[in-house]
Amino acid sequence: MTRDDLFNINAGIVKSLVEAVADNCPNAWIHIISNPVNSMVPIAAEVLKKKGVYDPKKLFGVTTLDIVRANTFVAEKKGLRLIEVDVPVIGGHAGITILPLLSKTKPACEFTQEEIEKLTDRIQNGGTEVVEAKAGAGSATLSMAYASARFVESSLRALDGDSDVYECTYVQSELTELPYFASRVKLGKKGVEGFATSDLENLSPFEKEGLEKLKPELKASIDKGIAFANK
Repeated sequence: MTRDDLFNINAGIVKSLVEAVADNCPNAWIHIISNPVNSMVPIAAEVLKKKGVYDPKKLFGVTTLDIVRANTFVAEKKGLRLIEVDVPVIGGHAGITILPLLSKTKPACEFTQEEIEKLTDRIQNGGTEVVEAKAGAGSATLSMAYASARFVESSLRALDGDSDVYECTYVQSELTELPYFASRVKLGKKGVEGFATSDLENLSPFEKEGLEKLKPELKASIDKGIAFANK
């Protein structure tokens, strides 16, 4: 199933669900995990705007699975403990719009150019790898569930007053010229409290090139979602 197929199936479902949220619990935090996330979040935002209850700090596209994969693959490659690894992933949540910032890996790691290219490709296409491993009989359901649970737990910690909660997520953003963008944000009681702007500073040449390459595709996905919501 292509992401266009997913769009045709999920766009109407997300629109209807968000309309119900707007009518019944307009102050709720909304986590969008239905693919394509790059388009579903703009659809949700447009619905909330029409209802007069849009709060960009409380609408999230869950991209945590990309971070989980990035951390796992880097830990395996470098022989590190997974719990200690943190790789920020920016952009969007599909194909080349997924951009792991390996130069920002914690703890700091040295990567060859070949390692960077192979790791980036594997992180971007992790879902396809799982589908192929299952011979088309399923997708990455367990890892997606884990990623969702992690983001929900982080949200609950923030709502409970934890002042040190950071997650990468796809939200309304001014970090680039695109209206929505995934990056590391600080979560607080009212939702997004700030952006880790330093993640986008001093990018490697490979990352700078990847950032420019992803923008047209991400913009097209955003525009597609907005057009659907307003047709």
